[in-house]
Amino acid sequence: MKGRLLAIGDIHGCNRKLKQLLDRIKVDPHADILVFIGDYIDRGPEVRGVIDTLRDLKEACRNVICLRGNHEDMFLNYYLEGQDEELFLYNGGQSTLSSYGLTLADARAGTGFPENHLRFFTSLPLSYETQEYLFVHAGLRPGRPLAAQSPDDLLWIRREFIDSECDFGKTVVFGHTSLYEPLIEKNKIGIDTGAVYGGCLTCIELPSRKIYQV
Repeated sequence: MKGRLLAIGDIHGCNRKLKQLLDRIKVDPHADILVFIGDYIDRGPEVRGVIDTLRDLKEACRNVICLRGNHEDMFLNYYLEGQDEELFLYNGGQSTLSSYGLTLADARAGTGFPENHLRFFTSLPLSYETQEYLFVHAGLRPGRPLAAQSPDDLLWIRREFIDSECDFGKTVVFGHTSLYEPLIEKNKIGIDTGAVYGGCLTCIELPSRKIYQV
């Protein structure tokens, strides 16, 4: 691979930090591979701006992969299926609705959300892998191959994965669980450093493990 392999942690509506981080890492649109680990929405104030930034980036760069996080999954369950409104709102969903100028009545009716943004959400894969690395939002259930992992574990698992010393076959790069600083271990790398809670938005370059933060 001629370019860099880069991964960025949970954004949660922090579009200003995202743009500053992108300015800092200076993505090569033709050579670099840039992986976003999920959770672009909820809690932060600039959700719509984050999605616009990501969509523009995907159009401008050859290799941009955006994974689905549990927050995108909650949104789709709520907006498309009418399920788990309380769960969606409890986890910061009101900031997403407000960013798009939607009321609860709009969301309950499944109307008003931009179709191009909705297509972005429904297109998000649960994982991405290279020869040496596996990227997922939350982690893996120890002892199971990727093909046997449940979507719930890929999107929601925490301590069972983080505390595991299991050899997953590849180094797992994940977000979801907010950390004070990146977790860098032999079998896993955690890059959610709580951007929406006043922490940094983190990018890691692989295989050098160089860290960029805003």
